[in-house]
Amino acid sequence: MNRRDFLASVALAGAASLPSLAATSAKNEANREYYELRLYQMLLGNKKQFLNDFLRDAAIPAWNRLGIKPVGVFNVLYGPNQPTLYVLLPHQSLESVVTASTRLLEDAEYQKAGADFLNLPLSDPAYVRIESSLMVAFTQMPHLVPPSTGGKKLSLFELRIYESHGEKAAKKKIEMFNEGGEIEIFHKTGLQPVFFGETLIGSRMPNLTYMLAFEDMAARDKAWDNFRQSPDWKPLSANPIYADTVSNITDIFLRPASYSQI
Repeated sequence: MNRRDFLASVALAGAASLPSLAATSAKNEANREYYELRLYQMLLGNKKQFLNDFLRDAAIPAWNRLGIKPVGVFNVLYGPNQPTLYVLLPHQSLESVVTASTRLLEDAEYQKAGADFLNLPLSDPAYVRIESSLMVAFTQMPHLVPPSTGGKKLSLFELRIYESHGEKAAKKKIEMFNEGGEIEIFHKTGLQPVFFGETLIGSRMPNLTYMLAFEDMAARDKAWDNFRQSPDWKPLSANPIYADTVSNITDIFLRPASYSQI
């Protein structure tokens, strides 16, 4: 399959995932971002810092030059950890997703800044492996929104993954966020979403993933209490058309790296 056919097939998959094309804003549909979430399984010892130095000094500046920004880098605070470093890459198009690796290798500045990392031999790897998933942004939040700090330090990010038992149920849950108004309730009750994405390629599908930002755990608990007690949430959650759409929830708490752009 050539690159054009690949792009067309993935674009069709993203379009087919929409619960109702008639209800979708044409502007949002055309401008939806794609999110690559990378999980770097790190080695213990000084290689952990070596990976962080490479991302800070070589990879992130190069990604930014390609228009991939802001880049988020997060350490696991609570949740599955091997140890693992989470890297979030927002792409403006599928073309960016497909060509980013090739364009990086053509970037002389990146090659120079990351030479020590990129040229490590087989006997001395910098990390174990990279796992990656590709998501498309929700229509009602088509772009990543860096959290508003209000002058406060945001030290806690919550990554939530909602799995569904089937594709129909998964689409219904996404509809609940988009057309049902769940995203609006998030904003009203103090939950600050960074992104919402439907997984197109990845593990444990079908699923959706979203990220929230908080000052600390106390602020997180307060915002979620506000959400659960919201008069808007109660009738929405009781609506039978959205019943039994989520079969499993994974909750991961992350702390941003000092050089993270999110």
